[in-house]
Amino acid sequence: MKNSIYLLFLCLAMACTHPDQKQNDMTYRFLMGSYTDSANQGIELLEFNPAKNQLDIQTIAAGVENPSFVIANKNGDLVYAVEETAGEEGGKVLVFERKENNENLNPIYSTNSQGNHPCHLALSPDEKFLIVSNYSGGNFTVFKALENGQLEQKQVIQHEGSSVNTDRQEGPHVHSATFDPTGKYLMIADLGRDVVATYSVDASSDQPVQHLIDNLMSPGDGPRHLAFSPDGKQVFVIQELTAILEVFDFSEGNLNSKQRLPLTSPDFEGNVGAAEIRVSTDGNHLYASNRGDANTLSIFSKQENGEFTLEEHLPSGGIMPRNFNLTPDGKYLIAAHQGSHDIVVFERDQKTGGLSSTPWSTKANKPVYLFALDTQ
Repeated sequence: MKNSIYLLFLCLAMACTHPDQKQNDMTYRFLMGSYTDSANQGIELLEFNPAKNQLDIQTIAAGVENPSFVIANKNGDLVYAVEETAGEEGGKVLVFERKENNENLNPIYSTNSQGNHPCHLALSPDEKFLIVSNYSGGNFTVFKALENGQLEQKQVIQHEGSSVNTDRQEGPHVHSATFDPTGKYLMIADLGRDVVATYSVDASSDQPVQHLIDNLMSPGDGPRHLAFSPDGKQVFVIQELTAILEVFDFSEGNLNSKQRLPLTSPDFEGNVGAAEIRVSTDGNHLYASNRGDANTLSIFSKQENGEFTLEEHLPSGGIMPRNFNLTPDGKYLIAAHQGSHDIVVFERDQKTGGLSSTPWSTKANKPVYLFALDTQ
């Protein structure tokens, strides 16, 4: 009888604890871009395992200068990075091979970006094209991504013009490129011209990217990054210079402004520098970072009428939250602080979207981008 009771409790214990243990014992992995100060720095890998109280960073490609933006393909076996530098043919675009049993990246290809200070990379949904945004060059370069990991340059598209902020908008500054979920459209955020330009994409053409529309932002906004809603019907634009998160309806490349959501409270005084936008996988919550004197993360929730309302502006936990990202399961938000040289982890309420502080943080040299890899 005693053995039967023991076995019953043992089975109940296993039934209650095993799923949670399996769920909690996850390692979240992010490629980390940064600005470098020495040759032994470069592309890094961040690993976070809450169950093991682990938050570690290791260099996986040393000697890469200013890899401020780094991404991987869907399989995770090819990694693309910029070297945010300047020269006769711009900065650099690098391609690496990545293997699961060896985290060190193997360099397989390098080419010039054709514009100074490349700061952003985007792979098309079918992974046939890589777009490189050159901030100081005011242009973007279209590469065809070949199966062997090499890149074939197809186009260099130069922007012209300026806007009202004479310090920051004296000329074009292409800050990011974003494909819509279908891959038919490419959206280019030009901070220097206050334009989000729409281009059509035709993979079968020798000139695959063609200009369609210049969507004008408010003068002085400085569009930086943008993201699509999961259904592709809305676009969320971070306006860097005015610290505004703008919500647009999207249809056939056209943007129709619906809301302008401030990333500061009405009584805020000081410098701003809105940086990044992230959308929860269900599309119900938006997150935005703001640098300058603010150093905040802002949370917005979608209402029944489709509009977004502010939940909170909260301290980001450091200085200059240039970039942050959600873990693939949406349980955590990880913020990278360029100014305070650290990484800070928040726990996320997946129902309300709210963020709460955790004990996890670690030092890092000028971290400025986080790209989520598959969770293990």
